Amino acid sequence: MDLTAINNNAALHAPAPAIPANQATEDRDIVQAVKAVNGAELFGQGNQLTIQRDPQTQRMVLKIVNQQTKEVVAQVPADSVLRLAEDLKQPEYVVSLSQDRTKKSG
Repeated sequence: MDLTAINNNAALHAPAPAIPANQATEDRDIVQAVKAVNGAELFGQGNQLTIQRDPQTQRMVLKIVNQQTKEVVAQVPADSVLRLAEDLKQPEYVVSLSQDRTKKSG
């Protein structure tokens, strides 16, 4: 009997890693705070605060979103800052910076 397909399928359904208790408590506190802010309409009627993790940089991003139009009214950090942070991680960018510094000091 071929078990390869069974083993590969089992890996796809592996349980998610456990979240430490202190992280779960912190996450719950953040969710409650966001709900309180949105309930008080601190960012205007129809606008809501959202907190998401940027998939490329893995940094937390706060957005104020108009619930009717789905337009992002404000975002911290801005997309340009997130992309710059991602670019700075790239090896070719680091090499380029170090070469520029060598030329200026030499």
